[in-house]
Amino acid sequence: MTENRSRRIGVRPKDERRVGYVLAGIGAATGLALWAPRAAFSIDGGFEGHARDLSVAFVDLPLILLGGVLVPLFSWALALRRVPPWAAAAAALAALAIGAWGLIEWWTPRQHPDPGYDIPGM
Repeated sequence: MTENRSRRIGVRPKDERRVGYVLAGIGAATGLALWAPRAAFSIDGGFEGHARDLSVAFVDLPLILLGGVLVPLFSWALALRRVPPWAAAAAALAALAIGAWGLIEWWTPRQHPDPGYDIPGM
């Protein structure tokens, strides 16, 4: 059924896969662009590396990249069943934008040194 629908609209299945790959690449690049500035302090560690937390590189980065790839890819695949390809691509980009907003709101690695450095009178 998908093949008949694709031919009727004028889009080949091979092109549909390519658009999916492009959307997955855009999602991965978006995830990396959101991760890098927020994780920089945890990787550097601040003064003398005291606050270094490499879990942002070994745990958070792979999960963020995986989510960045899968969110637009799955939303593209689901939307493609019901709407034309241009609307499915718009839905995938909207899902990616909502996912990026959710990541920014939810994921906050350490940004400043421990509060012990700011003890007044010392």
